Amino acid sequence: MEFGICFKGFVSPDRARKLVKQAEEVGFDYCWFYDSHILWRECYPAIAMCMEHTTKMRFAPCVTNPNARDWSLAASLFGSLAKQSGGRFDIGLGRGDSSVRVMGKKPAPLARVAEFTHKVKAMVRGEEVIYGECPEPVKFPWADGYELPVHIGAYGPKALKTAGEVGDGVILQIGDTYLVEWLGNQALKAGKEAGRDMSDYKVVVAAPAYFGDKESCIEATKWFPAMVGNHVADIVEKYGTDSGLVPKSLTDYIEKRKGYDYSKHGQSDNPYLDFITPEIVESFCVLGQPEDHVAKLQKLQEAGMTHFNIYLDNGDEENIIAQYGEHVIPRFRR
Repeated sequence: MEFGICFKGFVSPDRARKLVKQAEEVGFDYCWFYDSHILWRECYPAIAMCMEHTTKMRFAPCVTNPNARDWSLAASLFGSLAKQSGGRFDIGLGRGDSSVRVMGKKPAPLARVAEFTHKVKAMVRGEEVIYGECPEPVKFPWADGYELPVHIGAYGPKALKTAGEVGDGVILQIGDTYLVEWLGNQALKAGKEAGRDMSDYKVVVAAPAYFGDKESCIEATKWFPAMVGNHVADIVEKYGTDSGLVPKSLTDYIEKRKGYDYSKHGQSDNPYLDFITPEIVESFCVLGQPEDHVAKLQKLQEAGMTHFNIYLDNGDEENIIAQYGEHVIPRFRR
């Protein structure tokens, strides 16, 4: 199983360099960065910087979207990062949330997510691609055949279908074992029905991890179900709560949700946390002592998880990385 860490743009450059070096040394495979260019600093300069201080770790945005950048520019950016890192670059891709909503824009339709995936991957390989109404195809003369892995973030049935049909993996921003199995299986099923070989398909679980007593763990991570609830609210608006297309355990917990403050996206001081219960936090996150983390991750692995991506947004980042390197990751590498 793979392990990753994930940063927001708040982290200072010096600290980011130190954390990625520490994470690589103790066995982490990936470093992901939030891609929300209004709320936080642009992530790609930070990714390029961190690549220079590591040798094995792979990097990716978690997640980018088709509406923030022209896809030809995005392909050039991604292909350039892959080349200068020696092939250590993936992307996470979604419809767009905080990075577009704060500008009053709507998330991209799923057809655009699929088109972006196909065209960007083709451009990075070095293939000719038709761009809009341009009569001649465009091509990167410097591309060298790199196969860009694209992992698609999804919750709803249509997004999960798209993730299975065109993605190399699915990103599930939740740590509940039942929901990871249900959601992951939807993507895998769609890929198989499309005739794809899904044997190497990744199911990435992105969620906070925290060590300590129950109360301190819950207090440090209760922001996360609120962030998830923002996405779930979109699903409820589209499909309702009784359609059978989405598990009720995913939608029921937002019944008392009153709103969301994007200026506090993914932060513990978001004012809309009152609807979050301790039980939801424990279900969605990985908390407690090292043995508790191992036990939860074993259940998530049995549910189909192939990669655990830790949202390092709770403080105590150095300790979380160290604890995983000493007590958790070795248990999954034997």
